Amino acid sequence: MSKKKNRPKKKTLEFFKSPLKKGPSLGFASFYACLALVAITWLVFGQTLQHDFVDFDDNVYVYQNPVITRGLSVDGVLTAFTHPHARNWHPLTTISHMLDCQLFGLKARGHHFTNVLLHTIAVLLLFFVLKQMTGAFWPSAFVAAVFAIHPLHVESVAWVSERKDVLSAVFFMLTLGAYVRYAHKRSVGRYLAVALCLALGLMSKPMLVTVPFVLLLLDYWPLKRFSEKRTRLVLEKIPLLALSAPSCIATLLAQHYAKGSMDQLPFTWRLNNAAVSYVAYIWQMLWPVQLAPFYPHPNNQLPLWQILLAGAFLIAMSVLAIHWRKERPYILTGWFCYLGMLVPVIGLVQVGEQARADRYTYLPEVGLYVLIVWGVTDLIAPPMRNSGSRFAATSLRPITHGSRRVEPGNPHGPGYKPFCAAIATAIIVALSWCAFVQTSYWENSQVLWNHTLAVSPDNDMAHTSLGYLFLRRGELDQAISHFEKALEIRSSHALAQYDLGGALIENNLATALVRKGLLQEAIDHFEKAAKMRPDYGDVYLNLGSILFQQGRTDEAIALWRKAASTQLEDGSFHTVLGDAFLNKGLRRDAIAEYELAARSSPQDPLPRNNLAWLLATCGDTSIRDGAKATELASRAVQLSRGADPSCLRTLAAANAESGQFSEAIKVAQRGKEIATSQGNLQLANVLQGDIALYQIGLPVRQTFPEK
Repeated sequence: MSKKKNRPKKKTLEFFKSPLKKGPSLGFASFYACLALVAITWLVFGQTLQHDFVDFDDNVYVYQNPVITRGLSVDGVLTAFTHPHARNWHPLTTISHMLDCQLFGLKARGHHFTNVLLHTIAVLLLFFVLKQMTGAFWPSAFVAAVFAIHPLHVESVAWVSERKDVLSAVFFMLTLGAYVRYAHKRSVGRYLAVALCLALGLMSKPMLVTVPFVLLLLDYWPLKRFSEKRTRLVLEKIPLLALSAPSCIATLLAQHYAKGSMDQLPFTWRLNNAAVSYVAYIWQMLWPVQLAPFYPHPNNQLPLWQILLAGAFLIAMSVLAIHWRKERPYILTGWFCYLGMLVPVIGLVQVGEQARADRYTYLPEVGLYVLIVWGVTDLIAPPMRNSGSRFAATSLRPITHGSRRVEPGNPHGPGYKPFCAAIATAIIVALSWCAFVQTSYWENSQVLWNHTLAVSPDNDMAHTSLGYLFLRRGELDQAISHFEKALEIRSSHALAQYDLGGALIENNLATALVRKGLLQEAIDHFEKAAKMRPDYGDVYLNLGSILFQQGRTDEAIALWRKAASTQLEDGSFHTVLGDAFLNKGLRRDAIAEYELAARSSPQDPLPRNNLAWLLATCGDTSIRDGAKATELASRAVQLSRGADPSCLRTLAAANAESGQFSEAIKVAQRGKEIATSQGNLQLANVLQGDIALYQIGLPVRQTFPEK
């Protein structure tokens, strides 16, 4: 009598089982699903490779930020971890922008490519994580497809400044995947993997501070870990909360001490707007039209019925989610994921003047996608025999055939799959088209803000941005018109919280008037800006420049001193003040200001270059210092990545002062070549004159005013 071999039983968890047939077909289905997800993502967002940067934080995040434009460096990485960037602490995002500048320079195509690539990775990871957690292939693929091309996500992908969204999304998905592995088989190594992914996500965007809460919801469904000891489930999240806390603190400090931080609106206004925004986001998810990069805050103008209706809806949905937690647990997880993940950005702590923003929905609305898709699957499933309940896609139990006449291999009837496929395809096509059109509005600044005015005519941010754009182009009449319209719209906000924005517009309008030659009108607007926001240093800087041009040097210096006192950490004010002292003949005062500017702005080459030039070329031997000038000029060249011919001219002059004439000739020749390639023929001719001096063994001498 033969003995049967004892085969080890396979230990599997219910949520890892797939409803698909086992074998090669599952692998091929996943492969084709991934191809489809990649295809629709790039069909919608591939056009961004032809887009430019926009004048909406891209200057701060990338192309006018010297720390970023220098590319990747040890100093830059250290700065990313020790200093805020654009009023946020997200060092990995900062480093990613540095890496893009290292690889692509300031060609916007490369920066957009990185955004789309990261978004694509996040889409694929979402598909695999959902499939792994629930075992439901097609619902997971559909949720990933909606995440890939929903019009509300255009802002996060098509806007270079929102690198933090797509980068944090990758680490968020990796955190979920690592947590699923840990839930399947607990170990220290797997838990550390969860913590590492979360830490990387927090260093990409602090919004992920809610992840421990999300993981607890996933424990309930679909991981079904609440059958275990619940105290341990909570204790597991404490180290992850400890990771989140420093990110919260760093972000709050960065925003509080940032230049131009906004005062908080009354809490009641913020609370009312938060309730309405929760519902507005859901409506925009279902009907994504008239989307804009900026929605003005309603202040206290929200109708009472909207506030009450929004509050009632949120409470009712929360009660239903709790009530149905056993029969339909996906509602609890999806709904509270949505509510919880939006808390950091819902406006209870006001950052900026917006009411809400499309980008804030990028990850939170995944919970709603899951809720809707699993809910619809649940509702359209046929009734089961001997049970009054419907088949729940979440339970992953084998289907028991009901009383209806259905084929054993297809319990839903012969038309079920084609019907579902047609509906899903129609939704994906419609969303893709809407997202494609919405993405096209991000082509450049003018297209973006013209579209914004088309969907929200009373948008002062759009007018201000267009005014700034025309000001840079030299189209002064159009710039003035937009600035005046922005001020007219803002005149209804008689609140101190809006004084900063008003001062910014007044300052820009005054700048346009100066360039148009209307100096007295410009001075009036500068004075209005100073009255609105006495701590706004740019106003004193610009007003001082007008007085300086009029020969009123002492008055200008007084204003520049006031500007420097408003932003002690901003070296640019001290650089301008140093220039003024130098022009007035106060050379030692100028040196002191340049040194202070260099200490205040360690990544700014300008104060180092100006100080090095003074030390290298001054006719006063008590001031000249060739060695120090060479050190400062070398650092200025390094900070400017060797691309600024003025810095190279200074370094050559410092080398000559130190007696290194052959080196001075080489450096000056390099500066001349760069100046010529940049079309700066005047500087190229000046450098040729310097080279002639070096060839006969003479340093450059500059005559500075004396006093």
